[in-house]
Amino acid sequence: MIRTKRAYEPPSKEDGFRILVDRLWPRGMSKESAQIDLWLKDVAPSDSLRKWFSHDPEKWPGFKERYHKELEKKSIIRTIRSLEEEKGAITLLYSAKDTKHNNAVFLQEYLQRN
Repeated sequence: MIRTKRAYEPPSKEDGFRILVDRLWPRGMSKESAQIDLWLKDVAPSDSLRKWFSHDPEKWPGFKERYHKELEKKSIIRTIRSLEEEKGAITLLYSAKDTKHNNAVFLQEYLQRN
């Protein structure tokens, strides 16, 4: 089972194995308070895609298409799959304020389809 959650929300037992999927560390958050098990920077969108998207919901369809192409080239997806098999519950953590239009939401969708 793969879930998504803002990194700023308190950790819970239901989270299971917590993976930060952002390229940048959440602002103002210490490593102790974050309780992140793994930081997968390499699964995050490229800097150029992240800057282009700039969390603009109008660009969401284009972001998904471009990020999908980036994900197909990344072997790190196998790592997430292995962790899901090994750990059971996985939570993909993100920093964005927008809970519907962010890379973790699309990554979860991508993993469920592929």
